[in-house]
Amino acid sequence: VQLQASGGGLVQAGASLRLSCAASGVVYSSYVMGWFRQAPGKEREFVAAIKWRDNNKKYVDSVKGRFTISRDAAKNTVYLQMNSLKPEDTAVYYCAQKGQVDGWYAWYPSATDFGSWGQGTLVTVSS
Repeated sequence: VQLQASGGGLVQAGASLRLSCAASGVVYSSYVMGWFRQAPGKEREFVAAIKWRDNNKKYVDSVKGRFTISRDAAKNTVYLQMNSLKPEDTAVYYCAQKGQVDGWYAWYPSATDFGSWGQGTLVTVSS
């Protein structure tokens, strides 16, 4: 599957943005889609993930209550709605895909778990 991320931009603190990740090719119900981000000089970190089959979701603690991951199966698209943005959310955001996850609730997503990646979209939050 190929992934195309979009929706980044420059916003002020407190604003909202919605990122989109369109998947081309077959998206199997067993897939897990994720969003990661990478700030300058930092490692790529997990942000949110969603199971395609049952819509189960998980988030990094720093975005809980502010970000929402969702998917539109008809459009093969995953979204990341980001509200109450903070300067520390500034990063390049990447969408990614992996196969089935066993033990969803115990699993903490790592970038190395995901095999397909989009090109990244830059989100800059000014204070």
